[in-house]
Amino acid sequence: MSSSRSDDGTLVDEVDGPLRPGDHADGDAPGGIQQPALGFVGWLRWGWRQLTSMRTAVVLLLLLAIAAIPGSIVPQRSADPNGVVQFEADNPDLYPILDGLSLFDVYSSPWFSAIYILLFISLIGCVIPRTKHHWKALRSRPPRTPARLSRLDDHTDAVVELPEGADAAATAAEAIDLAGEQLRKAGYRVERYDGRGSFSVSAERGYLRETGNLVFHASLVGVLISVGVGGGFTYTGQDVLVEGGQSFVNTLADYSSFNPGRFVDTEALPPYSMTLEEFQVSYIPAGEQGAGQAGDFAAVLTTKVPGQEEKPAEVRVNHPVDIEGDRIYLMGNGYAPVLTVRDADGAVVYSESVPFLPQDAAMTSLGVVKVPDGMPEQLGMVGFFYPTAAALGTGALTSVYPDLINPVLTLDVYAGDLGIDDGTPRSVYTLDPEGMEQLTGRAVDTDSIELAPGETADLPNGWGTITFENASPEGVTGYAESVPRFASLSIHRDVGAPWVLFFAVLATLGLMVALFVPRRRMWVKATPDSGTVRLEYAGLARGEDPTLRTAVDDVARRHADALDARLRRDRQPV
Repeated sequence: MSSSRSDDGTLVDEVDGPLRPGDHADGDAPGGIQQPALGFVGWLRWGWRQLTSMRTAVVLLLLLAIAAIPGSIVPQRSADPNGVVQFEADNPDLYPILDGLSLFDVYSSPWFSAIYILLFISLIGCVIPRTKHHWKALRSRPPRTPARLSRLDDHTDAVVELPEGADAAATAAEAIDLAGEQLRKAGYRVERYDGRGSFSVSAERGYLRETGNLVFHASLVGVLISVGVGGGFTYTGQDVLVEGGQSFVNTLADYSSFNPGRFVDTEALPPYSMTLEEFQVSYIPAGEQGAGQAGDFAAVLTTKVPGQEEKPAEVRVNHPVDIEGDRIYLMGNGYAPVLTVRDADGAVVYSESVPFLPQDAAMTSLGVVKVPDGMPEQLGMVGFFYPTAAALGTGALTSVYPDLINPVLTLDVYAGDLGIDDGTPRSVYTLDPEGMEQLTGRAVDTDSIELAPGETADLPNGWGTITFENASPEGVTGYAESVPRFASLSIHRDVGAPWVLFFAVLATLGLMVALFVPRRRMWVKATPDSGTVRLEYAGLARGEDPTLRTAVDDVARRHADALDARLRRDRQPV
């Protein structure tokens, strides 16, 4: 086989091309290099390593934070079921798409749960091996002193002159003993290493940094467990109480909506009851800056636990009341006019206090009345309540102040099937007019029913009457108490909340330790010579440590001062 030079000067084998090592094999040659197949087990190991890497855990934690964003944008069934119903009514085309993506149940959706579980597994896979490694490191001895400390960036040295006849080796050993004592007092783990012709001490500290890091990640796992397990024993419910003595008993039947966790026993809810005695609210008077704004809200309750005396309680915004482990929150309020419907013979077929939901700051409120029985046909009424009614230029009414000054109620009447006979759940706050005949209102050129407290109006077709009851106590004039108010209360029980708080605090403490405790090693070496002892000081940090140089200089200064004082003391005559 002959060789020659190519145009660029490369030695080329005339048969096989450029010369290569004898063991070289071309990838396209028969029987060439073959990449080993991982196989099923190999791919599993590769996937496990990728999942349990800290980089993957950080990415999953970021994804979890992003995935939680929709839960704060759209109403959630677990926290605001009425808001979901209202969203469906306002966005009939968008609602099916968002519902199909589980955006109204974000925290129990399959995709959120997948991120949650993967993060849980990833953190455990990160923490356990690191904990084992850290435990071994805590029990191991500090590393040997490097042979050449001068190669380290953070290094300093000094030479101690000895008096004539002094034992340099004994002085060097004494200097290292002194350095070991000082480093041990400074919180270092210390190990003595004496070599050929030199004495040294190796010290390290800062393992608390890794401990804090592990505590932080273990606490994140604790938070995930607390949220996951605690969520199974958590429930949230809502109910509306009207002032004047309406009561709530903590049973499933008394909730207007109830969202239990997987492990909640709805037959064994904590026994208690509460009654809304009064709803207190104050408004800034007209003519003053901010007129009409609410100054304060308070739902005055009477609570009762079996075997105990009744207790008064007040629920305010952001100031819940605790009862038997449940927390009672004030979610909303409004007016609840008392309406009585009588048939053509004067018999009462409906008499209830109907909550009207506020639509603006002036408490213009929307409500629905459903009369399923006692009439020739089922009746539905959609109305507006104006606490302080005033006419617009178009003739329509609006409320100009949220308090009761000129209360007026208007109703549009519908007749037909309310859609409740087939057992399909229907919101009490909405009316589906499809398939119903509108009897009053602008759409049919018939005046809407308009009532003030204490007034009665005839229903269409001679079917009877409707009365807006005046709820004022006897002897009280005006409208100050003519319309009762309602309070929307949320009853929440979260078993995992204390544990979430505990692990969150623990994670914060662990993170602070991991951020502010430096991990470093320190060496002091003494080499005896004829009449002198050469001292060397060096430090090495794990990661960034801008204070390491200062720490090495401080160790050198304190050690030199202490050694000088000890040598002077030893020289003094006895």
